[in-house]
Amino acid sequence: MAAISSACSSYWVMITGLAMVLLAMVNRADGRAFFVFGDSLVDSGNNNYLATTARADSPPYGIDYPTQQATGRFSNGLNIPDIISEHIGSESPLPYLSPELRNQRLLVGANFASAGIGILSDTGIQFINIIRMNSQLEYFQQYQQRVSALIGAEQAKRLVNQALVLITVGGNDFVNNYYLVPYSARSRQYDLPNYVKFLISEYRKLLVRLYYLGARRVLVTGTGALGCVPAELATRSTNGGCSEELQRAAALYHAQLETMINDVNRKIGSNVFIGANTHQMHTDFISNPQAYGFSTSKIACCGQGPYNGVGLCTILSDLCPNRDLYAFWDSFHPSEKANRFIVQQMFTGSTQYMKPMNLSTILDLDSRS
Repeated sequence: MAAISSACSSYWVMITGLAMVLLAMVNRADGRAFFVFGDSLVDSGNNNYLATTARADSPPYGIDYPTQQATGRFSNGLNIPDIISEHIGSESPLPYLSPELRNQRLLVGANFASAGIGILSDTGIQFINIIRMNSQLEYFQQYQQRVSALIGAEQAKRLVNQALVLITVGGNDFVNNYYLVPYSARSRQYDLPNYVKFLISEYRKLLVRLYYLGARRVLVTGTGALGCVPAELATRSTNGGCSEELQRAAALYHAQLETMINDVNRKIGSNVFIGANTHQMHTDFISNPQAYGFSTSKIACCGQGPYNGVGLCTILSDLCPNRDLYAFWDSFHPSEKANRFIVQQMFTGSTQYMKPMNLSTILDLDSRS
């Protein structure tokens, strides 16, 4: 009898424990999940699981990450999604391809971003096996099916509707497509103004698809100051100045992206999409690096050649001893410190940076609804 009593007791402990786990999962669905789409500026390691050259899974990447390990983030430390997660009091969402993304970790959200991709499917073809935007959105559908199986369809829909979403894409459509080589296929097909119009029309389709997949709070970034990154200074600079052609491209892109976002919101009847003027954010610390505590915004911390802007950041590259003094970590990507300035503007910036409102305002409004 004692053995039977003990077995029953163990059974109820197991059942109670399972019930508590399931309850915790459902309660987590009441919180704000975070989903990330885009390119290397926001990739947290998906490309580690792919046969591609677009990867950051070896030192000195990650030298200032909490574990001091290269994680696949194109940064010396944390990237923009990590820092946004800090601000909203959440864990950073895992890469969708990570085998650790299962069970309760799914309810935190997921990062679908992949280095090298663009708005267009032919962007980044030199990297071969990357997760292009259409595939990222297909993975998002697959993710929702997995969460539905975990907590039920209604709770899964609620989790997605209430989530914060970040999408960062577009820069590669210029530097790894239109301007990748002289007389590229796209530059022969379109002059720059018409290419930008084409990009924006394709981006609009992606945003509308995100909306139909359930996204209701989407932070949409523009490009950085494309002509001023160390890679472009190394190859296109005249007397140390930014590339005028790439700066023109970034300016055209940002202006039309802002107009498109406004139009999509108007047609939906709600401020679903929030535009982040990352072009201006980058320009601020590039034009006056000392005001932000940087010693330089021209030379990358890690690299080689002029401005440390040639080739990849590797263990053989020149490496600065103090990453906080550099606006750029490698030839294309901001340092963690620069990323922190960008995220701060996302949360508290005026309408010069965030339209129609900043993230702090969004979070405050959503907490009341």
